[in-house]
Amino acid sequence: MTGNSFGNLFKITTCGESHGGAVGVIVDGCPAGLDISEMEIQKELDRRKPGQSSITSPRNERDLIHILSGVFEGKTTGTPILLLAYNADMRPEDYDELKKVYRPSHADYTYLMKYGRRDFRGSGRASARETLARVAAGAIAKKYLKKYLNIEILSYVEQVGSIRSEMDYKKVTTDAIESNIIRCPDQNTASNMIKLIEEIKNEGDSIGGIIKGVIRNVPAGLGEPVFDKLSADLGKAMLSINAVKGFEIGSGFNGITMRGSEHNDPFFIDENKKIKTKTNHAGGTLGGISTGEDIYFRVAFKPVSTISKNQQTVNLEHQSVELQATGRHDPCVLPRAVPIVDAMSALVIMDHFLRQNARSLSACHPREGGDPLG
Repeated sequence: MTGNSFGNLFKITTCGESHGGAVGVIVDGCPAGLDISEMEIQKELDRRKPGQSSITSPRNERDLIHILSGVFEGKTTGTPILLLAYNADMRPEDYDELKKVYRPSHADYTYLMKYGRRDFRGSGRASARETLARVAAGAIAKKYLKKYLNIEILSYVEQVGSIRSEMDYKKVTTDAIESNIIRCPDQNTASNMIKLIEEIKNEGDSIGGIIKGVIRNVPAGLGEPVFDKLSADLGKAMLSINAVKGFEIGSGFNGITMRGSEHNDPFFIDENKKIKTKTNHAGGTLGGISTGEDIYFRVAFKPVSTISKNQQTVNLEHQSVELQATGRHDPCVLPRAVPIVDAMSALVIMDHFLRQNARSLSACHPREGGDPLG
């Protein structure tokens, strides 16, 4: 099975299944000298773990992370970092009834067609449990970017079903995002979202929505022309997340309703003699390269596939059957997906920072107490 690695100079490789022994990740290419602890990584994982509220999966996993290599005396050594979290609350018996059934909108059918076999216990590698590894790795990248470049990465739930917040992303803070269980900084809208999800949950159904990602203080010049555009890699990163069905950056699809004279972002010199743009319809990139303006984008998540309502499907014998799924599942994936979007953003920016930095004669690792650019 290929396709388990992401990134070039800052590269991660994930492993593990939903109901296997553990989920892990190897982080290769992290510069030496970054102070990082299990506690810091755990803080991000606690935002993703199941069982954290009434509107998430009740699976009881603490997701305790272990740093098994690449860190010595609290600092990264420059060697591969191995992070591992053991699965604890496994109930593979919940999936016995699914051994010979294709669940609607799941990867059961496609995995079997590709590999000739599949792990029916919670979808194996197709499970969103794999994203634990991404969040763990992303915590390291996020720490580096904040400490040495003052890059701030945040994401929040902007829309659930037809309920949407119109809050200006420039005013959003991490504290406001974390102030409620849906992770929407607009408190009134958040209450309506939570109410809707609870209603959907009681019906045995699920619902999707949109997460908005924001990356602040990105220096101009990150991104590779043509195929490795920064915007393209962000799109790939987000579309690799389970349940994601859409990605747009900047004005996105709304840009088609504007004329060029409206959509163009005029340049000007600000009070600090820096080149800025009066508007930011481009979403922080031009030609796939960062402009220095905020990068912002939207990620669309479909409704969770596993629901307790009766559904028509077929089995391995090509017979039509009725399925009522059991097990523990999220009625809406968005609250737990916020840290995943954060992590994938951090991984992309970190990789492109190292790629850009490699062009210079300076070392790409930070001096003790100094600037990462040397």
